[in-house]
Amino acid sequence: MDSFRFAHPYFLYLLILVPVFALMMLYFGRKRKKAFETFGDMRLLSHLMPAMSDRRFRLKSWILIVAFAIQILVLAGPQFGAKLETSKRKGIELMIALDVSNSMNAQDISPSRLDMAKMAVSRLVDKLGDDRLGIVVFAGQAYVQLPITTDYPSAKMFLQSISTDMVPTQGTAIGAAINLSLNSFSSQQDINRAIVVITDGENHEDDAIEAAQRAAQMGVRVYTVGMGTTKGAPVPVVPGDLRNFIKDKDGQVVITRIDEQSLMQVAAAGNGAYVPANNIRSGINALIEELNSIEKSEFEAKVFTSYNEQFMYFELVVLILLLIDLLILGRKNPKLSGFDIFTRKNANRDLFIEPSIKE
Repeated sequence: MDSFRFAHPYFLYLLILVPVFALMMLYFGRKRKKAFETFGDMRLLSHLMPAMSDRRFRLKSWILIVAFAIQILVLAGPQFGAKLETSKRKGIELMIALDVSNSMNAQDISPSRLDMAKMAVSRLVDKLGDDRLGIVVFAGQAYVQLPITTDYPSAKMFLQSISTDMVPTQGTAIGAAINLSLNSFSSQQDINRAIVVITDGENHEDDAIEAAQRAAQMGVRVYTVGMGTTKGAPVPVVPGDLRNFIKDKDGQVVITRIDEQSLMQVAAAGNGAYVPANNIRSGINALIEELNSIEKSEFEAKVFTSYNEQFMYFELVVLILLLIDLLILGRKNPKLSGFDIFTRKNANRDLFIEPSIKE
């Protein structure tokens, strides 16, 4: 259904000035009236100063206050739309399992293994068509970062927030990541699926090959993307800090290396393929070709239509109010005194009536 929102809601805080201006108008209006009362009776003064109009002063003040309030709404950017629609798409369901263990902070791949992995995922998302996408992060345990969706902008937003401190338990549980990915697919039956595991391959927690075989039995292909080099690199204590590195119990700096053999075995068990990190650009392109070779299935997707700007209607009201304010003079026009709508007709006709002259 349609909904209404403000693109820049922080401007709405300016509305607090509206009651302030209203109180100021009332204050100066009373002060102005008292100033006139010091000269004498107001009914008498109205005839001595026929151009004076207290009602015009109040009306013009209220018009400007209302115009100011509506202009604030214009600045806030009123938008209307975001209709939820159901569309038909053809694609696959893809779960990306991203390793966020501390070893992914190693910089044998610049700027780091994790940063390069995130760039690879971003490039992968850009090349997807109408596929559904989900993200799982894992270290010693696995967690769903993004449920299966067709909202690619949200996927990129969640991707940017991924870091190595988001999973409290350290380790590299590739098997757990594959199993969680399997459980994170939608309930639709007639659709092809794939899992892409992006990791340095140092699995010490479970049997990743067994999990990949289980996925293959369910018709889900498992692809692995290796991050790191065989030469390896130390693991910074703090991401990006090249002065302090993680050490073992003997005080020696820990060197982390990619385990390509294990990743190849996992991919083979999952009827997928292994993509090395030494040429991630061509590797992602090859992976996209692999994914595109999987037969697409039709599914329904819930999408939001974009919001439409509605500020022009509010701005039109502001312009009309300002035009009215310009047309209403602050003082009475003697030529239009007979058409005065701000004072009661003949309200003071009993004042200053010239006495009749009797001869």
